[in-house]
Amino acid sequence: MRVDPNYITNLSGSLNQSSNLITTLSAELASGMSITNLQDDPTGVAQSTLLASQIEQYDTFVQTSSGEGAMMQVADSTLGDVVTQITQAIGLAVEASNGTQNSSDNASVAQSLTGILNQVVSLANTSYQGQFLFSGSQGSVQPFTLDTSTTPITVTYNGDTNVQSIETPSGQKLQTNLPGSSVFGTGTTGVMGALSQLIADVSGGAPTASITTDTATLKTALDQLSNQRSTFDNSLAQMNSSNTFAQTTASQLEITQGALVSANPETVAAQLSSAETQHQALLSVINTLGNQEDLFQIMR
Repeated sequence: MRVDPNYITNLSGSLNQSSNLITTLSAELASGMSITNLQDDPTGVAQSTLLASQIEQYDTFVQTSSGEGAMMQVADSTLGDVVTQITQAIGLAVEASNGTQNSSDNASVAQSLTGILNQVVSLANTSYQGQFLFSGSQGSVQPFTLDTSTTPITVTYNGDTNVQSIETPSGQKLQTNLPGSSVFGTGTTGVMGALSQLIADVSGGAPTASITTDTATLKTALDQLSNQRSTFDNSLAQMNSSNTFAQTTASQLEITQGALVSANPETVAAQLSSAETQHQALLSVINTLGNQEDLFQIMR
């Protein structure tokens, strides 16, 4: 009868493999993870790494877009207040152009319009978390200054015209700001310029025709502001939608990654029990060998 000369060596190797398997399965059962290092499953590790990168990308967008969205909400609310102020100014302008106003009435209207201009400038200088909302890309610069020593009153824009945006994980760019000059105007343009000219004409007793023209100019400026706000609102809506999509996608990817690297406790427990049984059987064989004088006694 031929006897394998490597019999003892093979038994020892099997015992080591069995011991390593028990260690691995015990670790999986304790950690709940089937993949803990590259050697466990190189393909699984690569897939998990890719998923982790995608999850990080979506999470980063969610964090950034949440901050930008909050700032945009404040800007939109501010624009709503400006619309209210300008609408009141148009009502006063219509009153001043009805041809029945005397100088005292005009002075009162001009004073009210000046108060509205001051309020609009204050709104245009709104800041959020230390950053001015309507300075373009120069968040630390107060966008508007008011000079009441001139006639008409001079409103100067100090920001820039840069439109900022954020890129979604799909590559879409969404506008996140409105430069003040494009939405409020400056000097003789926009609602700032129209209000300043209206105040000068009403307080200076200009003809009704001039005030009527000023009123039409202010209405046009309000329409332009409203159009800018509408575009901004669309961007804000897309931002919120993209944020929700990113959160949902990140959660789904986390579930996928978890399923990829997580161990099934019931399956692992069964495998561990089987491995321990085999391990004990190997130990029994080895102990039996150790109690025999030679291998031939076992084979009798």
